[in-house]
Amino acid sequence: MQIVLVSGLSGSGKSIAIAVLEDVGYYCVDNLPLAMLQPLVDYLKREGHDRIAIAIDARSGASFTQLPLIAEALRNQGADLRVIFLEAKTLSLVKRFSETRRRHPLSGDSVSLQEAIQLEREMLADIAPLAHRIDTSDLSASALRLWIKDLIGQDRSRITLLFESFGFKHGIPLDADLVFDIRCLPNPHYVAELRPLTGRDRPVQDFLEASPNAMALLADIRGFVENWLPCFIRDHRAYLTVAIGCTGGQHRSVYFAETLAAAFREREQVLVRHRELS
Repeated sequence: MQIVLVSGLSGSGKSIAIAVLEDVGYYCVDNLPLAMLQPLVDYLKREGHDRIAIAIDARSGASFTQLPLIAEALRNQGADLRVIFLEAKTLSLVKRFSETRRRHPLSGDSVSLQEAIQLEREMLADIAPLAHRIDTSDLSASALRLWIKDLIGQDRSRITLLFESFGFKHGIPLDADLVFDIRCLPNPHYVAELRPLTGRDRPVQDFLEASPNAMALLADIRGFVENWLPCFIRDHRAYLTVAIGCTGGQHRSVYFAETLAAAFREREQVLVRHRELS
């Protein structure tokens, strides 16, 4: 049985993730009390369902701390279990709740929205390290749908290397495991004909490939990931997110993410994200 547990902060996109999973054939349950997780899995297994997705959030209360033990038990029963954790920056969440005029499930007369968000972060702090994390702060709904589809299509028996480009001026991705800063390299933004292009375009690639420093840094990052990847594999990591940042996330970081992905794709399971191009 394939089981996907979707968790994360309220307002981070869990309903979108569940809708995507339902569209691709998963039996989906939203806001399940954690105590009902094992009985539900047992029931659906008897009914012949082999792919289920369950959204669980902080509304499960104190029992939420039992999720790591329950997840381990499901894996010991032979389930192909993966956990997806969605998160976002506080300002992004505040904006979303303000725009939709929805009430945060932990807010109340004596708890402000920002206090509720911080409380929820603390409640879920032990879950994020067990999951593949996705920072939805700057993601459109359509981009998140594509990322979820890509993620569930990966072979769980192998580690997935995810190369993500981003712009430092928009903040470091919350879901990054390794972060490399390449702002020291020549910036195509200051070349008028290159400014409207991205790192996917040949003229930008030619510009960077003509820079010895850019090529040296690219080789160093590739070597670092190659050298340390076996350690992450031995640690039973299902995903490793390598974030490459430049100033705006349009030129240099995009080129580096694409080039590194191509280099590793021959022997590893690889995904590519471009946060500022989403």
